[in-house]
Amino acid sequence: MNEFIENIKSGLYSVGELLELLLNILSLIAIVVGIVMSGIRSNEERRLIPGPHPRHTIFRRNFGGWLVVALEFQLAADIIGTIISPSYEKLILLGSVAVIRTFLNYFLVKELNDENESLEKRTGDRQ
Repeated sequence: MNEFIENIKSGLYSVGELLELLLNILSLIAIVVGIVMSGIRSNEERRLIPGPHPRHTIFRRNFGGWLVVALEFQLAADIIGTIISPSYEKLILLGSVAVIRTFLNYFLVKELNDENESLEKRTGDRQ
């Protein structure tokens, strides 16, 4: 019976490691795809928005959403990493990283909403 339980633990550990790796890969893919898609979309939007509007603010608005997704994938990977091999050191690190990423996400989403409202006001005033 103990051997059976150890086999299950070993299998779950392997699945956890694989899932952690996949989530980190998805995070990296979200960043790379986000950069490319944000660049393309920013160029398209810049042509459609009349008047002076810095290209980098349009890029930041488009890329911010991708960055939020990447941060969420990374946080999930960290949680899984801590679950499969818990220790006080990893729990403290996870708590610190979770707090930092939560603050980053909160302020990034807040900034994106502010920029979207600002852009809507500018484009609405000119139409």
